[in-house]
Amino acid sequence: MSTVLYNRVALIGLGLIAGSMSLAMRRAGVAGEITGFARSQATRNTAAEIHLVDRVCDSPIEAVKDADLIVLAVPVGAMGAVMAEIEHVLKPGAVVTDVGSVKKSVLEAVLPHTPEGVHFIGTHPMAGTEHSGPRSGFAELFDNRWCLIVPPEGADEAEVEKLERFWRALGSNVERMDPEHHDIVCAVVSHVPHLIAYTMVGVADDLRRVTDQEVIKFSAAGFRDFTRIAASDPTMWRDVFMTNKEASLEILGRFTEELFALQRAIRTGDGDHLHDYFTRTRAIRRGIIEAGQDTDAPDFGRAKKGT
Repeated sequence: MSTVLYNRVALIGLGLIAGSMSLAMRRAGVAGEITGFARSQATRNTAAEIHLVDRVCDSPIEAVKDADLIVLAVPVGAMGAVMAEIEHVLKPGAVVTDVGSVKKSVLEAVLPHTPEGVHFIGTHPMAGTEHSGPRSGFAELFDNRWCLIVPPEGADEAEVEKLERFWRALGSNVERMDPEHHDIVCAVVSHVPHLIAYTMVGVADDLRRVTDQEVIKFSAAGFRDFTRIAASDPTMWRDVFMTNKEASLEILGRFTEELFALQRAIRTGDGDHLHDYFTRTRAIRRGIIEAGQDTDAPDFGRAKKGT
């Protein structure tokens, strides 16, 4: 039997994550009313047309009025400004959360604008596709995916536990992390892989001996699936790297060292090194599949999502 956890939930931003949250909340029956706001009038119009939320609002202040849970689903670089805009109308006892993939800088930006009696608790659903916009959401996005819960120091334990129940109801597994560890983990598993994918597309574009049509026509699974994430929202990823500099640069440094070692192995014909390296990394990939975080299907099981 469904239990309403928050009588009113306000979504600030109405893209893939917020839209999927709205649909998952309806499926789980954990929200009384869902309001929503997006800066773009076109996005608000689309959200209203497809009934993505119960009520589309014309301002963030209208959306968060009397809300028990406020979700900041905007690029991480914009969260401080949004919080500054809404702080004076937040309901005492309300919980504000975000769904960004960087946490240390977000906490630094939003906590000064969090009124006494309002709880800010960071979250990061480790789920997504390369699609964006209000039509891209689907209720199953979070099923069996991880949502990282990143409470600031001194957070109210009861509210943290309630938010964990909320994410479990949406289908997620949950795990707590501190902000610094969160940012380094995400640099490894998400941020730098995206940067590498963007780079590979750029290399293919710059390599004049391979034409654009050849790249498009002859893309086999390796290039096609690896670069799929390079279609992701550029504003979001710009903000990720601008706000998670330290962790991203650390992992990029390690990646560069590994790449140089592989270059040396290829140059010197060190087949043993290459075989050992590929064997170890294949085992990690198999572990991802066995953990239920992906499939071994050729298209990674995503072809029918949002296409």
